Amino acid sequence: MIDPEIAELRQEYNRGGLRRSDIGSDPLEFFRQWLSDARGAGQLEPNAMTLATVNASGDPSARIVLLKALDNNGFVFFTNYDSQKGQEIAETHNAALVFWWDKLERQVRITGRVAKIDEQSSTDYFQSRPRASQLGAVASPQSAVVAGREDLETRLASAEAEFAGRDVVRPGHWGGYRLIPEEIEFWVGRRSRLHDRILCCRDGEGWQLSRLGA
Repeated sequence: MIDPEIAELRQEYNRGGLRRSDIGSDPLEFFRQWLSDARGAGQLEPNAMTLATVNASGDPSARIVLLKALDNNGFVFFTNYDSQKGQEIAETHNAALVFWWDKLERQVRITGRVAKIDEQSSTDYFQSRPRASQLGAVASPQSAVVAGREDLETRLASAEAEFAGRDVVRPGHWGGYRLIPEEIEFWVGRRSRLHDRILCCRDGEGWQLSRLGA
């Protein structure tokens, strides 16, 4: 049954449009521009993205993670390799990302292959994190069932004692992944729900751009 209070929630989009020529020949560079725009607009955590993965049985799952690097090869994020997303990535090596910037009425959808980054880059980033975040990565068995909040606090206290007076060592189960994009879709909200959607598909060393129906 339709809930009218939910069904009537509606936003008219009218901030701008998008043409294929706006994107140019490098969608990753265009994404950098949009990310900079989101930062300038005061978007809360503009690098927040939905990461969707699927297991070997085809069951999907999704969660919010943070983009931590973007290079010519793709989008980098960090997590516990033993977590649900880590296990699903290991099974299928495929994932999707979604960025939503409501202040700009823009969305980006990305799909591609996922691979671990090199160990040294993971260590370098881990060492740049606040100490509390480092200890949390050591202590938490991400996605595993725990007895309660007290169990997590006990694990954290144990990690604090283990590394008292010295640098926290990056655990082997924690590090970075890079999603290497095969498709990137840029979306801009428009009036009457006739949104602008430009799909960029990897084509050898370049990209093929197409406009999609709203």
